Amino acid sequence: MAGHALKAGYKGVVCHLFGVGGDLEGVGAAQQSKQQQMWVAGPGTRISCSFDDRTRCQPASAAASNAGISPIPVRASLQKKPGTLKGMSETPASVPESPATATDAPATAPADQRAPRSQDGTARPVTPGSQAAEGTYRAQPVSFVRRGTRLQGRRQQAWDDHSDTLAVDVPRHIADTSVHPEYVFDAEAEFGRTAPLVVEIGSGLGDAVVHAAMENPDKDFLAVEVYTPGLAQTIQKIVAKQLTNVRVVQANAPEVLSTMLPPGSVSQVWVFFPDPWHKSKHNKRRMVKDTFAPLVARVLVPGGIWRLATDWSTYAEQMQQVGQASTDFTNMHDGERTGAESPLTEARLSGVDCEQSEDPDAVGGWAPRFDGRILTSFENKAHKAGRVIFDLAFRRN
Repeated sequence: MAGHALKAGYKGVVCHLFGVGGDLEGVGAAQQSKQQQMWVAGPGTRISCSFDDRTRCQPASAAASNAGISPIPVRASLQKKPGTLKGMSETPASVPESPATATDAPATAPADQRAPRSQDGTARPVTPGSQAAEGTYRAQPVSFVRRGTRLQGRRQQAWDDHSDTLAVDVPRHIADTSVHPEYVFDAEAEFGRTAPLVVEIGSGLGDAVVHAAMENPDKDFLAVEVYTPGLAQTIQKIVAKQLTNVRVVQANAPEVLSTMLPPGSVSQVWVFFPDPWHKSKHNKRRMVKDTFAPLVARVLVPGGIWRLATDWSTYAEQMQQVGQASTDFTNMHDGERTGAESPLTEARLSGVDCEQSEDPDAVGGWAPRFDGRILTSFENKAHKAGRVIFDLAFRRN
């Protein structure tokens, strides 16, 4: 056979065929290219099919018949449900099934596909905003899309040589970016001292956190990121600067804030330029929303500071509203920089990322640029594109 592709995300697995002749052993369903029919088996059912041309597909053995495979229309089978493929980096939990039909998978998934269990058989606790939930996988949308995790050259060398000491070893729950709810980070043991802890959510390539660690040797820093090459690049910079007060962790931020960090253990939380998800249909994926503020408040000490920055005006307004609405925080610059001094007024006049308007910002509340944040290449690109930078600072009550 010339080639095939396996596609997860539907009931079982759909095999799209691009060649002719030969045998294909797979899991789930084989699709005819013209008649738009497919043979569907439940997840975990192995079948062997042979294809004598591009338009015909017949089960090659009794295994398919024994599995109860029957041709059904394609669209009738494309019920979007999480699936599992060998080689995927993140393994989903089981999903609730629709009413059983002749081609539906069993209502109860195999034990190895279900969420981890405690000794009494009940599902382990699931942290707010986490990727893991009993019967679902990512029931709530996460704020990131995993990009390539491949490391090469110096990044690979840095990871091999220094991740054991500079990357926090986190026990996982479901996915490789999840955090087991029973794990608690011990900063004093990790850094070998007691010092104020600063956490940067979404540290990217590490420019900001490494620069801040150089300028503040009396503080410890934890860089939270899901992008493996970014973490490796950060480790490279830590080693090059011979810093001992920075650690990195590959983890989903809400889980870090929910359970991994002890309550009241952080002096500052930084969220600089998170993914804006600027399309309306994607706004639900934004990290900074009403459910995120309590998580930040949980880890901050009284008087601790939550700093934010973005180059998208609509996200800036959302961030401001989230902070203002939270009873846990006070805007450190409430009422400041209104009218012509407001970055929002500037953004409206330019219309670069929002509807152009001459309406001045009468609310204000914007912080001056945080002088502890180095000008990164990302922020510099925003300037070149003509977008306005918004800073916010909230103090924990």
